[in-house]
Amino acid sequence: MKFFGLNGRSFPDDVKGIVVLLKEGEVVSSLGMPKEAADFTSLLAAAEGFNGKPKERALGVSPSGVWVALAGVGDGSSRNVMVASAEAMRSLASKGCSRVMVAASGLCDEGLSVAEGAVLGTYRFNRYRAKDKDDRFVVPDEVHVMGGQEQAMAEGAVLGESQNYTRDLANEPGNVVTPEELASRARDLAERFGCQVTVLDESAMKEKGMNAVLAVGMGSSNPPRFIHITRKVQSPKARVALIGKGLTFDSGGLNIKPGDSMKTMKGDKSGACAVLGAFLGACRLGLPLDLHVIIAAAENMPDGRAYRPDDIIKTYSGKTVEILNTDAEGRMTLVDAIAYACEQDVDYVVDIATLTGACAVALGENTAGLFSPDDGLAGELAEAFNRSGERVWRLPLDDETLREGIKSPVADLAQCGSRYGGAITAAMLLGEFVSGGKRWAHLDIAGVDVVNENRGHLVKGASGFGARSLIRWMKGLLA
Repeated sequence: MKFFGLNGRSFPDDVKGIVVLLKEGEVVSSLGMPKEAADFTSLLAAAEGFNGKPKERALGVSPSGVWVALAGVGDGSSRNVMVASAEAMRSLASKGCSRVMVAASGLCDEGLSVAEGAVLGTYRFNRYRAKDKDDRFVVPDEVHVMGGQEQAMAEGAVLGESQNYTRDLANEPGNVVTPEELASRARDLAERFGCQVTVLDESAMKEKGMNAVLAVGMGSSNPPRFIHITRKVQSPKARVALIGKGLTFDSGGLNIKPGDSMKTMKGDKSGACAVLGAFLGACRLGLPLDLHVIIAAAENMPDGRAYRPDDIIKTYSGKTVEILNTDAEGRMTLVDAIAYACEQDVDYVVDIATLTGACAVALGENTAGLFSPDDGLAGELAEAFNRSGERVWRLPLDDETLREGIKSPVADLAQCGSRYGGAITAAMLLGEFVSGGKRWAHLDIAGVDVVNENRGHLVKGASGFGARSLIRWMKGLLA
């Protein structure tokens, strides 16, 4: 999908569809559209009682056969524009519109949100389905945006494409993306941008003492892999480590999940997919920062070799952890990854993980949990996520009564506390492995990693949550 600025009253040739973004109280005639298109759009708006409020949508086809998707953007905020663009573009794509014009006035960000929404809204994951001969859906080749600036729109497209990369990878099933395959795809991505990548197999991990990751992967015939991508630039303005939970499939291990809870567990690698998507965006935008992407990839399966409740694991940091539930495996992979990340030459360590069902119970399926002892970092991340239209809510780490739950009588730490405050005690455990004065934050994206129906810029399947927001956060560090 290519985006072009349109800064006059000329009408691109052979346009198949028009997206009209209307602010609340705005009239179609003020947009400067060609007369035939403006007249039809005015009739459509009148017939639908359209006022430009957010979530107002209308679709019609003109006498000349051009489809018009009318979408209200309220006050014209970037988030409203992004969501409206996504829904309207998806409507036109379903009608086979390969060349589209976007009519709008006073775009707040020169078309960045239009492009971002258009790319997100037309996403599909259908590589394993036969082509439906009756399906007219086509991703537009060209989008011409009134008042759009091509540099801004190119950035919006990168943001959308980075999230779509994340979605593609997260949607892949566990029989396709194993730990080794995830490492292969990370290697391909790193080499695409000339970056260094290190992949440790189980022998190298054992030599380094990464026993927590190894324990989680012991029950699987697909052995774990430890992935480290390093991107270095001259005179970096920030130094960041992003860690993503990379469980390519999670059965729960010996504490096996019920069937209904297991069927979406291909998505337990969504954190890893998000940090790879963020890496892609940072490289494409040329952000002047050093970036380390770290993934402890494993598959959690039951087997005679699988780790057990009551096991005591000596982690990479040297601290020991008593295992209480093999289905609390994500934190075990993360403690080794966090300890390793803190040895790197970075100032920030941010991990993102589908970590706890407790977080989804607390916050629902539309809001991720944000944890950090650093008020400044928490605020920066919250702002970046809000700008991307991704909800986060900060949860506390200062409850010393809850902290008692991760104490063990037989090891340095207990793997998990009680079921009450489970997302918080999981974050507390991770925090025990942060060292060297690193500014650390944890994002628990359990519940928000999967979407059950198309809505706004979200498409049914893996959401790709976090990729765009992490890119925005990293860009904000450069200001």
